[in-house]
Order: sequence, then structure tokens, then C-alpha cells
Amino acid sequence: MKQIICRLLIVLMAWTPYQIAQAGMIGTDQVVASSAQADRTTVLNFVSRSDVAGQLASMGLDPATAKDRVAAMTDDEVRYVAGKIDSMPAGANATGLVILIIIIAVIWWAWKR
Repeated sequence: MKQIICRLLIVLMAWTPYQIAQAGMIGTDQVVASSAQADRTTVLNFVSRSDVAGQLASMGLDPATAKDRVAAMTDDEVRYVAGKIDSMPAGANATGLVILIIIIAVIWWAWKR
């Protein structure tokens, strides 16, 4: 049985094509272009969110106009805005978290007392 399995594995290995992995150098301009496109996509996705579009509309800016302005931004401006978006806290306001921590601390203190 072992010989049959070994022979079968040898035949299957010889039968399947080998894929040759190729590695090459990429230029800095390709990395910068892909990074700039990713940042631009991040900003456009942020502007497309419904809550952001609602805030823009309340300030008198049409979401389509905001997208046009993002398209007109330079790569440095887009990188700056994308960095700000990535560094924003998920909850947008940490006051609720601080209040929650204070409430938990008071409950813990009263319970331990």
C-alpha cells in the first residue's frame, strides 16, 4: 500500500505544472502612485458615507461637489486628509468613554466599600 501511494504521489507531482514565482524590483514612482490612489480612495469613501454627506449638506456643500473637490486636490493634500481620517477615533467623541469609566469606577468603589 505504501508503494502505491508513493508512486501515485510521484506521478501527481510530475503531472502538475510547476509555477515559477517571479520577483522583481518596482520603482518608487509605482509605489507613490499606488499609495496616492489608495489615499484618494480613502478620502472619497469617507466623503461618500451617509453621515458625512449629511454633515456636508447641513453646511451647504453638495456631496457631488465635495467629490469633485477631492478629485482636484493634489497628492500631498490627499495624503494629509487621509492621514487625518485614519487618525480619527472611531467614536469621534471620547466624552462618553470618560463618563462610562467614571461610572464604572464609582460602582466598583461602592461595591468594594
